[in-house]
Amino acid sequence: MRPRSISVLLVDDHAVVREGYRRLLEKHEGITVVAEAADAAGAYQAYKSKRPDVVVMDVSLPGRGGIDAIRQIRQWDPAARLLVFTMHLSATFALQAFRAGAKGFVTKSSPPELLVSAVCDVAAGRVAICPEVSEALARSHLQDDASAVDSLSPREFEILRMLLAGRSAEEIATAFNLSPKTVSNYHYAIKSKLSVSSDVELVLFGLRSGLVTRVEEREHET
Repeated sequence: MRPRSISVLLVDDHAVVREGYRRLLEKHEGITVVAEAADAAGAYQAYKSKRPDVVVMDVSLPGRGGIDAIRQIRQWDPAARLLVFTMHLSATFALQAFRAGAKGFVTKSSPPELLVSAVCDVAAGRVAICPEVSEALARSHLQDDASAVDSLSPREFEILRMLLAGRSAEEIATAFNLSPKTVSNYHYAIKSKLSVSSDVELVLFGLRSGLVTRVEEREHET
């Protein structure tokens, strides 16, 4: 008997990118893309509607990012299996993604067949990490700034990225369905955990840790 096909939800804010990966995955017998989404809210609704076996999720999404989307989906369904597929070659992003509930992390610079095998691994309940990210994770314990970022919760990490991108408290509140006061509380907690006393120091921290550069690159892409 032919094994059941693995159903996949693709989440990326670029339609052309989604189409390319849909074609790549569906070239392999046993994988079917059943839904697509361009942002965190769409990913959550598509997951609830389709209940796919695997979610292939970019972490850089407009508004509330992919890491918080992972957390939200896992909160609704603790058995959800999510694979991060992103441009970010970073131990910080990987650790936050796994903390949020991801089961795999593969970069977009990986060979195409690695994405296919990662989807199959995650569907089977195995962890999938590309070699570059494995090396980055092995080195991460040597970096003090990275360790400080790792103390943040997935939601705090996403709010930090939006703060570093220059988003206002009102914009962040809208993205996360929070009150501005709650966002201010998160802002204070983030600075406290990172041992910085001002927004200037927060930006300097972002520069040292590489987060500001990555956010700026993302802003140019959109």
